[in-house]
Amino acid sequence: MNEDIIAVLKENVIQGRMTEDDEGIDDSLTGPGVVELTQMALDNNIPPKEIIAGGLTAGMEIVGEKFNAKEYYVPDMLASAEAVSTAMDILKPLLEASDIKSKGKFAIATVKGDIHDIGKNIVAILLKGAGYDVEDLGIDVPTEKIVDYVRENKPEFLGLSALLTTTMLVMGEVIEELKAAGLRDTVKVLIGGAAVSDDFAREIGADTYCSDGFHAVRVLDSFQT
Repeated sequence: MNEDIIAVLKENVIQGRMTEDDEGIDDSLTGPGVVELTQMALDNNIPPKEIIAGGLTAGMEIVGEKFNAKEYYVPDMLASAEAVSTAMDILKPLLEASDIKSKGKFAIATVKGDIHDIGKNIVAILLKGAGYDVEDLGIDVPTEKIVDYVRENKPEFLGLSALLTTTMLVMGEVIEELKAAGLRDTVKVLIGGAAVSDDFAREIGADTYCSDGFHAVRVLDSFQT
């Protein structure tokens, strides 16, 4: 019974069905969606960790494979990611109560002068589903606000996003200000965006470049080993 619930939950994540009212990518799929199945799993005393690993994360891994293979487009991936994010909101109080530690605190921001947020939002949702404590600082975030957040909240990881070639230069400014404040060595900096590259990450002194949210999850998990 428990295995069946987790398997159906995984399939609904893949289909991007947040609730039973959603059609999903395969409109022949009916019945409870991710929200209802997550609650059903809890009602059947399935541990939150098992729900996340076997249902939510396993489903998003398939979504990532389909996205990389160009079988899924951004709206498809986003539907699945939002379903997982909602499920994580249900599970979060139980995770905290059971003293299951997060994988780390991750702050993410679209830098000053840039108002694009789709990529940032997807990264935030995927990392949340992967077990990270995510704080989304928003769009067009001033450099000093980012530095102040790092100083006051001490995240292990900082994600900087920019879509434009003009605003991606601000990423370098953030890193320089972190250095000036004596904070650079306290946080790993990940950068991403359409115009960003591995070469640019090295040029400005970021720890790594991430091509998309799934790549970000893999990179962060590699830091855990």
